[in-house]
Amino acid sequence: MSHDHDHSTSDSGRGRLGIAFGITAVILIAEVVGSIITGSLALLVDAAHMLTDAGGLAIALTAATLVKRPANSKRTWGMARAEVLGATAQAAVLLAVGIFVLVEAVQRLFHPPEIEGGLLIVFGVIGLLGNIASIAVLASSRGKNLNMRAAFLEVLNDALGSVAVIAAALVITFTGFQLADALAAILIGALILPRAVLLLRDTTNVLLESTPKGLDLDSVRDHILELPHVTGVHDLHVSQIATGMPVLTAHVVVDDSCFYDGHNAQMLDDLQHCVAAHFAVQIDHSTFQLEPAGHGAHEHPTHA
Repeated sequence: MSHDHDHSTSDSGRGRLGIAFGITAVILIAEVVGSIITGSLALLVDAAHMLTDAGGLAIALTAATLVKRPANSKRTWGMARAEVLGATAQAAVLLAVGIFVLVEAVQRLFHPPEIEGGLLIVFGVIGLLGNIASIAVLASSRGKNLNMRAAFLEVLNDALGSVAVIAAALVITFTGFQLADALAAILIGALILPRAVLLLRDTTNVLLESTPKGLDLDSVRDHILELPHVTGVHDLHVSQIATGMPVLTAHVVVDDSCFYDGHNAQMLDDLQHCVAAHFAVQIDHSTFQLEPAGHGAHEHPTHA
């Protein structure tokens, strides 16, 4: 039993994602041209990263559009989880790019090509300016959901990559040290991988319906057991449909008298208030099954 709740998600950030996608597409074209002219691996890698970012932002933009679709009888939560799927796809792509970068860069350490440092600086600066613009657009929305967080990480990693490209270009221009290009590429890869792994971990936890981060399930159980007339709790589950949408279900054993004196309605109010007000993760969507002590004998063996 539970009250009705609005399953719609918060602002999905479609407008900001669209602007960031446009900026990224322009930088991508510039860096591809620049890598062909200069022969720079670091710039080519950054361009490849830009390509994945453009794809990632396109995924994010699609997900941000899908989450606005209302729930129906086929998809009772609507497309709320699209933002998690989009973020997972972006994290997987980032991880693949990071591994490719490291492998290719190590190979270049043994066979460094000639790089035109002056032109590399120009294209590196173009990339950095575009990335800064995208960061400015997405920064204020990066905490809204996993999809926006993934998009922000995409452009942030690009900005760091552009800084590495510019640093390598300066070293090549003033010292002639050609290995700086490969070293910059290794740095870019090293920056990408940890962030991709962390994001993939967070999105996978949502897809596996793990208990939301910051919520102690034992503490939830203890709080429920402290309520008057509650004698037991089982089948307690808390998962997360999407960012900001935790859901809780539980079977709560109450005094038999509650089924005869009309106290059940008050019990439901107390239970829902308990889980909505006492924890760092606010649980607005909760479903409780109230049952007498003897009901346990009729439960399926998998219930616990």
